[in-house]
Amino acid sequence: MEAPAAEGGGVHLPAAACLALCDALPRADGLEAALAIVDGVRRDLLGPGLLTVNLRCDSGPVPPGGTLVLQRIWTSDAQAYPVAGRKHKTLTPWTRQLLLEARVFVGEGRQRLSEVFDDHALIDSLGLQAIVNVPLLDAHGRCFATFNALGTRPVWQAHEVLLLRLLATLATPAVARTAGTIGRQSLAA
Repeated sequence: MEAPAAEGGGVHLPAAACLALCDALPRADGLEAALAIVDGVRRDLLGPGLLTVNLRCDSGPVPPGGTLVLQRIWTSDAQAYPVAGRKHKTLTPWTRQLLLEARVFVGEGRQRLSEVFDDHALIDSLGLQAIVNVPLLDAHGRCFATFNALGTRPVWQAHEVLLLRLLATLATPAVARTAGTIGRQSLAA
């Protein structure tokens, strides 16, 4: 599903969230600190859930029948979703939309999640019912990472999707710095 258009009201950020994002986030020392700030704002405004960030590790066009490679580099729940090795994703409507076309994906309800994600049983066991996957874009407008927010609600409101997109955009510089470091480590190996 495509991200919903904003209707009616807008996103209203409390002063504490603005201070965290404007003052603390730019001064955060590394990815862990930066994403802890972003996730704190997400939890304060949207309630319980899960936030992960995956780095896209493949390069170039994906041939028919090929795979895309993702590596989880941050998680708000290391027990259920640890930062770990790489996973290979085949071309599906979800991978095309999010990773190749760099468009936000909104998945709502257990049925939809089971159609898209092979780990839907784990998602369900955590009480999570909806996801917003936001592509993080490089300077050329290509998806280099994904910001993945799951919530306990079955349906996202338009302003909640906008908030998650804003948080993803604010997290992008920290993720990009880490992506550059991981890329250099891969080249050296």
